[in-house]
Amino acid sequence: MFAAFKSRQKQQQNNHRSQQSITLNCFFDEHYFPHVKATKRNTKDTWSAYNTHLRDQFGRYRLDELSNPLFDIWVREQIVAGYQRSTVNKHIFLVNRMLNLARHWGYIDRSKDLSNIQRLVLGDYKQRFLTEAEIALILKHAQRTTHPHIYNVIRLLLLTGARKGEARLARWCDIDKNKRVWTVPRSKSGRSRRIILNTAAMAVLDDCIENAERLGLGADGSAYVFTNPRTYTAYHSFYAAWHLIREAAGLPDVRIHDLRHTYASLLINKGVSLYEVQTLLGHSSAQMTQRYAHLQPNLLHQRAEIVGGIVGKNAQFG
Repeated sequence: MFAAFKSRQKQQQNNHRSQQSITLNCFFDEHYFPHVKATKRNTKDTWSAYNTHLRDQFGRYRLDELSNPLFDIWVREQIVAGYQRSTVNKHIFLVNRMLNLARHWGYIDRSKDLSNIQRLVLGDYKQRFLTEAEIALILKHAQRTTHPHIYNVIRLLLLTGARKGEARLARWCDIDKNKRVWTVPRSKSGRSRRIILNTAAMAVLDDCIENAERLGLGADGSAYVFTNPRTYTAYHSFYAAWHLIREAAGLPDVRIHDLRHTYASLLINKGVSLYEVQTLLGHSSAQMTQRYAHLQPNLLHQRAEIVGGIVGKNAQFG
């Protein structure tokens, strides 16, 4: 019995050593990426980041050869190469995720001195909100493009605060015109969410129907609201058209996601509560909405005058 126990123990030790002797490429290809494909909706970024930034540099290393000094040099090289710190942090997140799973699955000995890579400090979160004049500029140049849908896409994003991916994949069956609600079957959080359609947004959708009919595209059922007339399916991206519009408008720093920021900012500057904005944006927590709570200086002065009026009035009788 003792001999059998010793044999099993030796086999477990050999298996453990064998696990730790696999290369990082082997771990990614045979273990990590299959796990990602089974648990995540979008694996394109993971595949691209690993193959571009890790496969050639670290792929040949065995898991038991990986060390923090190696990764520290890798991080510095990316900074020197000119990568944005936020981009480097995404690569760091991927490495840390792989290391944590490798430990959890027994491919890296928990006693090994290999800690997670520290993320880079980004500083203050940079936000961009369009002024009314900038909104008018963007819309003017969007209307002049030859893209069949981009003008309506931009208007709908500004009027609803929807994400570009939500608009890109929107189908007519997702929109209830009677209730004026657009249902996103699966949002960024993985859950469905409702987008409230105001009167102007409903008018944009009417224009979308007319546009679809003019282009000979479907405007009901499972047809996409913004169907690509060349492929008869959803667009992969609106970036090329957006890039031309923002350059023509003289606003090269504005991202299409800033239309969502602008929607939130316009609401908050008109006195809409953070809770209501949180609900309209589909955020799961108020903390996520807080970064959109950008207030114009004149509104802050108005709010400060409320207290000034109360205290000043009473101070006269002091």
